[in-house]
Amino acid sequence: MNKNVSRLILVAVVAILAYGFFAFDLQTYLSLEYFKDQQRAFEAYNAEHRILAATIYFIVYVAVTGLSLPGAAVLTLIGGALFGFGLTLLLVSFASSIGATLAFLVSRFLLRDYVQTRFGERLTAINAGIEKDGAFYLFTLRLVPLFPFFVINLVMGLTPIRTWVFYLVSQVGMFAGTVVYVNAGTQLGQIEMPGDILSWPLLLSFSLLGIFPLLAKWAVAAIKKHQILRAWPKPAKFDYNLVVIGAGSAGLVSAYIAAAVKARVALIEKHQMGGDCLNTGCVPSKALLRSAKLLANARRATDFGFKRADIEFDFADVMQRIQDVIKRIEPHDSVERYTSLGVECISGEARITSPYTVEVDGRILTTRGIVVASGGSPFVPPIEGLEQIEYHTSDTIWSLRELPARMVVLGGGPIGSELTQAFARFGAAVTQVEMMPRILLREDAEVSQLVRERFEAEGVTVLTDHRAARVEVEGAEKTLVCVHDGHEVRVPFDVLLVAVGRRAHTEGLGLQSLGIGLTRQGTVEADEYLQTRYPTIYCAGDVAGPYQFTHTAAHQAWFASVNALFGSFKRFKADYRVVPWATFTDPEVARVGLNELTAQELGVDYEVTRYGIDDLDRAIADSEADGFVKVLTKPGSDKLLGATIVASHSGELIGEFIAAMKHGYGLNKILGTIHIYPTFSEANKYLAGEWKRAHAPARVLDWLGRFHAWRRG
Repeated sequence: MNKNVSRLILVAVVAILAYGFFAFDLQTYLSLEYFKDQQRAFEAYNAEHRILAATIYFIVYVAVTGLSLPGAAVLTLIGGALFGFGLTLLLVSFASSIGATLAFLVSRFLLRDYVQTRFGERLTAINAGIEKDGAFYLFTLRLVPLFPFFVINLVMGLTPIRTWVFYLVSQVGMFAGTVVYVNAGTQLGQIEMPGDILSWPLLLSFSLLGIFPLLAKWAVAAIKKHQILRAWPKPAKFDYNLVVIGAGSAGLVSAYIAAAVKARVALIEKHQMGGDCLNTGCVPSKALLRSAKLLANARRATDFGFKRADIEFDFADVMQRIQDVIKRIEPHDSVERYTSLGVECISGEARITSPYTVEVDGRILTTRGIVVASGGSPFVPPIEGLEQIEYHTSDTIWSLRELPARMVVLGGGPIGSELTQAFARFGAAVTQVEMMPRILLREDAEVSQLVRERFEAEGVTVLTDHRAARVEVEGAEKTLVCVHDGHEVRVPFDVLLVAVGRRAHTEGLGLQSLGIGLTRQGTVEADEYLQTRYPTIYCAGDVAGPYQFTHTAAHQAWFASVNALFGSFKRFKADYRVVPWATFTDPEVARVGLNELTAQELGVDYEVTRYGIDDLDRAIADSEADGFVKVLTKPGSDKLLGATIVASHSGELIGEFIAAMKHGYGLNKILGTIHIYPTFSEANKYLAGEWKRAHAPARVLDWLGRFHAWRRG
């Protein structure tokens, strides 16, 4: 018989049986109410025809599960009440597995060929995973059913898992749950009067139904842990409770937390304590920006009531100040400080050799937990001819001692924008090149435009929609050739700064040899607990993603270290609900939560409230009256979805909105809070006032107007 004809016949049979089940209201007979009404009749029939009754029960159970009809759970309870624990357990255990396998085979016969042909390329990874670990996946779903069993039966039929494997795993995986339900059913059958409902055996049986998913989840986690670690010999003793790789923000916080709870912890760093943030990132860039702002303010002397203000400077002195600032902060992140806290600081290159061991320059450290916090580095795109020149990144730009006459900054993100403005303020002729339509692409368009206008007013040439194609060198002349609208644009320069993003440091750590994968973004694959495929290895910071901020690295470090130390007892999911950030251009750009761009991408409904900084008394007094505060709220509510501030000190101002989102209070609370006058923080209160005016109850106010008019006589 033609396979398509067979499929049509099978579809017709299944459809008729399913239709008959619902058309004749047969589900009524699979309810506890019906069973309690007919319990004595069922028990009498069972007493006279026990084998036949058990056979009929078995066939009905197979039919219900095979046709994916509702009622299997109730049937299990009824069986326990009717046949007792032992016989029902035997009947249900086999009937449920046979019925599930029939549903599995029907799904496979009808749909698998179509699904695999239609979506074969997309299912390649899933098929490979099922072929490798399908039995364990199925066992997990049977033991802790994330989806109804009938869904599991039908979906598994579309995969390459073998039929006999499906049956055996279903038989074993559903057994524990069957025991609990059958036991509950035996107690259900003993209810003769209302007082029986409070009997301890019945309460215990139904308590088991409630706690079984928790016990099953714990069992699956234990099995999973054993399965992944069984190939690695576990040391009889451990040198450390935690080994942390990398002494940047994430690593330092991880080590600090471990030492604070009296764990023995080793912190391994191959380069400099403090990581990128202290040595080449946050600290030096903010020191440079502060000096640049002083120069910018001097050029605006007339705005502050002065005729003229001249500042004589040597760029080498400015760059030396940056090193002095780093040295003043260094003790906070030093070996001496962390040693005094109880952390063993080890200088060297670390490589993870097993879930329990880390090798450092030939020395083997045994540990119960590992946190990978190896950070990141600037990403350098493959641009033709770039290797001909000595270009700079945010790591190397601090070695400059002479101000370049002409500078190209490749990249319009936060790092590129901050350094663009800083060098322009020192007097370099800076051209910023960005391949996307605008700079600061993750911000709203009006934010990008305001910052761009400020840059151009300060002499920066901003080239958006320009793709860097190649670097040409002719004698002493260096040129970046860009493509814009199909035409080449040539930009001569003396110094080129590449600031197009960062990538995670994952090379040389031994991750690949352990089978720890990477995401498309190049970060370490980890779950919501920051755990890799091994329950002993966690990650935090740039290497973990999805954010590359010092403050989020420190935030993740708490979860990674606590889970690594105490995950056997209690684990915590990393919380990214309220993640703020700031770009320290002038004016600063700070944001938390959604902006209009992301809200529209996600399809989130919102209302916008805006307050212009040009109206703020303190901003006017400081001649910094440029920018705005913008908040997104749920329609009709004062609860915040997100906030964006473009203004002087916005990195500080955003804190009030961060706290509001974190703790769930809205603009009404901010409006009711006293803010010192005159300060920039008043902008947040005035924004809340704008929202309140827009949501004032017009009808109530109208009646109040009439009431006051009446009182005046």
